Amino acid sequence: MNKFLTTTCALAGAFLAVSVATSALAQNAGGDAKAGQGKVAMCIGCHGIPGYQASFPEVYKVPKISGQGEKYIAAALTAYRGGDRKHPTMRGIADSLSDQDIADVSAYYAASGRSRDDQPLADKPSRAPSAEVAALLQKGACVSCHGANFAKPIDPGYPHLAGQNADYLFVALKSYKVENNASVGRSNGIMAGVAKQFSNAELKALANYIGSIDGDLKTVPQSRFR
Repeated sequence: MNKFLTTTCALAGAFLAVSVATSALAQNAGGDAKAGQGKVAMCIGCHGIPGYQASFPEVYKVPKISGQGEKYIAAALTAYRGGDRKHPTMRGIADSLSDQDIADVSAYYAASGRSRDDQPLADKPSRAPSAEVAALLQKGACVSCHGANFAKPIDPGYPHLAGQNADYLFVALKSYKVENNASVGRSNGIMAGVAKQFSNAELKALANYIGSIDGDLKTVPQSRFR
């Protein structure tokens, strides 16, 4: 095991403890997907439109969140509310949510779009990376947290990545490198350490590959706005 991977695994344990603590209230509230369905009016205007593009901090497709892990969604919303993730729109939305609301919305989106007919993903990615990208993935020890197929994270507090919109992944990865900006950036010791190893061109190559492989994330169109 290389030195960076050893350090990453150690940091992962530390971050897991922090992640559990920061989202504990929402998790303890107990998510109700049915209740959550009535609380996503502010979400569907972006996350319920396939291909919808945001314009801040740059133009990119908003993330697919249907099928994402419940614990991860709760942790992300809690981070936006607490300021560990900086994004004015998401901060405003998260600030309006109680712990119970976060739990319910997270449960709703985790179940959204799933059906009994869904085929389980293979344990390996649907397409192999180029030699260049394979080296970057190894350098970042990405599979040590997100799983060999990037859709089976070692802890439910970590996100599914496979098939996520590549341009969003690129913006998200870059955000971990941002410091001292009131409107942009994400505070996460592990991901900051990973992202800062790479140039933006390398981060874009990683994002393009991970976004191109099969995953279980979806954008579920909304038939109407509430």
